[in-house]
Amino acid sequence: MSADKSSRTEEAEPGAEDDRAAAASRRREQRGWYFYDFAVSVYSASVLTVFLGPYLTELAKAAADAQGFVHPLGIPVRAGSFFAYSVSASVILAVLLMPLAGAVADRTGRKKPLLAVAAYTGAAATTAMFFLGGERYLLGGFLLVVANASLSVSMVLYNAYLPQISTPDERDTVSSRGWAFGYTAGSVMLVMNLALYLGHDTFGVSEGTAVRICLASAGLWWGAFALIPLRRLRDRAVVREPGAAPAVSGWKQLVATLKDMRRYPLTLSFLLAYLIYNDGVQTVISQASIYGSEELQLEQSTLIGAVLLVQVLAVGGALGMGRLARIYGAKRTILGSLAAWAVTLGVGYFLPARTPVWFFALAAMIGLVLGGSQALSRSLFSHLVPAGKEAEYFSAYEMSDRGLSWVGPLVFGLTYQVTGSYRDAIISLVAFFALGFLLLARVPVRRAVEAAGNPVPERL
Repeated sequence: MSADKSSRTEEAEPGAEDDRAAAASRRREQRGWYFYDFAVSVYSASVLTVFLGPYLTELAKAAADAQGFVHPLGIPVRAGSFFAYSVSASVILAVLLMPLAGAVADRTGRKKPLLAVAAYTGAAATTAMFFLGGERYLLGGFLLVVANASLSVSMVLYNAYLPQISTPDERDTVSSRGWAFGYTAGSVMLVMNLALYLGHDTFGVSEGTAVRICLASAGLWWGAFALIPLRRLRDRAVVREPGAAPAVSGWKQLVATLKDMRRYPLTLSFLLAYLIYNDGVQTVISQASIYGSEELQLEQSTLIGAVLLVQVLAVGGALGMGRLARIYGAKRTILGSLAAWAVTLGVGYFLPARTPVWFFALAAMIGLVLGGSQALSRSLFSHLVPAGKEAEYFSAYEMSDRGLSWVGPLVFGLTYQVTGSYRDAIISLVAFFALGFLLLARVPVRRAVEAAGNPVPERL
């Protein structure tokens, strides 16, 4: 009897050791994966959310005619709308590039080299923002388009690693930790930015130079910390499907991907809901500083402090909502966050001008729901992706995340152009969260996971 037991133990030990080795390897990749969020989130926090919007708007105003219009490519554009339109242009370019990058990654299995190209193209464009000044609003718009599109492509490849480096039951936690790493980096960078911006006289530089240093430093940070995931993540061998089509041009590849996704209509239903409510999220992120500076007439230091508060609270918000998802499921937790987003924008509409304390209260509300809603959306979608098509499907996800988020900025810009009021522009975004809530509530996520051929986690 004891001999049989010993024999069974000896047979089990190699398998247990293999499991431990696999878990250790998975954790190593996960730690490396977190650091791309750490690398790239400073762009979203410092460049897109705080500095570039007001600064690029000032450059456009300096170049505007007597009626307040600039004329890129001969098109009359109100100077106050130039930044929003540039964001829209960047995500239209991203739509062309993301499906192609996703298809090449899935067919070759070489996500890491493509991630490196996208990351360092974006980092270089962001670093080059140091050279903005005077009336160079066109250069600023061009660099914004390049950096934003590169960010979108890199996030396709980065997100596609999530199903490969985590088990189904780990994904909410892993995704939430990635966002928490990102918001931690944003907080650290914003503290340094705030010190430089407020003390620019002490450092012997002008206010404009301080802003340009803050913009460029985000690019340098992006490039430096991208080295960590590029060293730790590994590419997987690809099993080619018979008759698999080669990657083609962006639009054609997008059509091919969407045709394939028609085999998974519940996955498409989730993407439609995500496209709509995330459009609202991305627009709030990119246009909040414009609303604060132009409509509420707040100082740049107040905007930086508010965004810093968002970053700090978003760390706890992401981790806290990750815990809620383990209790109530990701879908219910996301729905709760969307209701909170709608309430937050309603409060924002009524904020009095030149009253920083109320703007900080609004920032706190945003911070508590921002990270969690994004992290859980990413992890929930990872369950809906058929194995072997991670990058291709995440290109469609990232298209919803960034590539088709031109509708919100366009609505925001057009509303301002027609009404001249940023309050009207901000309240128009409530519709994105309300419609997204209704569509997501109708998606049977457990059936969607089963239809994709994936194991169903205990909580969804």
